[in-house]
Amino acid sequence: MHYMQSHGMKRARPAELVPGTVSVITARMDYLPVSTPSQPGEWQAMELSRLQRPSEGIVSVYARGRDYHKVLRARLQKLAERISAHVGPFGHRAFTDSAPVLEAELAARSGQGWRGKHTLVLNREAGSMFFLGEIYVDIALPPSEPVTAHCGSCQACIDICPTQAIVAPGKLDARRCISYLTIEHAGPIPLELRHLIGNRIYGCDDCQLACPWNKFARRSSLSDFDERQGLSGQQLATLFGWSEEDFLRLTEGSPIRRIGHERWLRNIAVAMGNALRGGMADSAQEAGLRASLQGRADHPSSMVREQVAWALGQ
Repeated sequence: MHYMQSHGMKRARPAELVPGTVSVITARMDYLPVSTPSQPGEWQAMELSRLQRPSEGIVSVYARGRDYHKVLRARLQKLAERISAHVGPFGHRAFTDSAPVLEAELAARSGQGWRGKHTLVLNREAGSMFFLGEIYVDIALPPSEPVTAHCGSCQACIDICPTQAIVAPGKLDARRCISYLTIEHAGPIPLELRHLIGNRIYGCDDCQLACPWNKFARRSSLSDFDERQGLSGQQLATLFGWSEEDFLRLTEGSPIRRIGHERWLRNIAVAMGNALRGGMADSAQEAGLRASLQGRADHPSSMVREQVAWALGQ
């Protein structure tokens, strides 16, 4: 990802990113919605079942509520203010997925968990369904110790990855990762990967859904991450029908807004093509999908037009 590459070694040298940094305080925040079933394994099975409904769009769990960047950064800032009340003014800067910071590695080195084979941080009491954040500070703090890894011989995350993006334990090829392709990638979805994306229209949770440690994943105590109406269990044709004004209004305060309307349509067109592929949709759904796609056949964006044409050809 170019934005990471452009900052060079600042990612690994906190004092170069924020001059004066001596220590890093790491934090994690659970994000499963309050409505998540509490029975171990039930929520994972529920999410995986969405893949069996090809005309329904799947948005990654973390993105169904409020933008985590705003929520976690505000809470980290409040934490810094509380620390300042005890120790006096000090230099600090809070981050959460907002700068060239090696968040997962910092979290692992500070004992928040260990790096799973999918590269995410795993915690024995909370799985991996949490956000990470950091406060760079100019205070020398005693370091906390890392924890040992507990993946053992399990490779459920590797086996389930739809695009085989986890090329080896702890090594991910972002160019094949559905989360990267549907969020960070700016161009058309590579042709050879389109049918593997299924009905995932924003992100992918499969490696986390397969992980046994996520039976311990915790529900958030905040209402911020409750599912927004329309972003869970919604039909692809309905989502594809959103105008740009609809998209901006319905994703206000959501992390989804950052991809823009063009990529939103791109992602959904691929999912609609996959629903049509091999007769996965019933006759009524197929007719609705094709009509919806035809309505965007002359879209101003050449990328959207190409993805629509591909979808109609399935």
